[in-house]
Amino acid sequence: MTPEARGRRVEPAPGEVALCVQPSGRRLVDALPASAFGNLLLVTTDGHLERLEESIAARGGDPECVGVVPVTGTEIDYDGPLWVTERVAPSDLTGVSIQFSKAFEHVKPDEGWVVVDSVGVLSMYVSGERLFRLLDALAGAVRGRNARGVLATADGVLGEASMTKLRGLADEEIQLG
Repeated sequence: MTPEARGRRVEPAPGEVALCVQPSGRRLVDALPASAFGNLLLVTTDGHLERLEESIAARGGDPECVGVVPVTGTEIDYDGPLWVTERVAPSDLTGVSIQFSKAFEHVKPDEGWVVVDSVGVLSMYVSGERLFRLLDALAGAVRGRNARGVLATADGVLGEASMTKLRGLADEEIQLG
């Protein structure tokens, strides 16, 4: 992690959604405050859940308090303390929505976090319109529960029109170096 990102935390207020733009290859969990790991739901296209578990534990978080909706085309072979929904293909936004809805029941009002860590990757599999409808619904759910939300994308992955739409879903934008 770069010194700029090490000192910078992604921490929206309860009921708000932040757009986080970060360098490609970075794990957003490294920029979350330790308090996020008390009740976190992560929608991720990274199927390496062992590495995610290690990263959370290294930050002092309890992996048993972290739920994951894996959105990947490959099978997930994980048997650890993270609670994991059924895997969903990146092109199946209905499946993502269903798994998110089931897992979202565990996000506690006023203290829970929801992170979508790879909006740019998802945009490669579905139309922008469908993706933004899903993200709008997720952001609305986060706000309705007074949780904290983060939509993350790698720098330069989305075009300007897509970034403008994404900014419209967020209360703030955070650039990580």
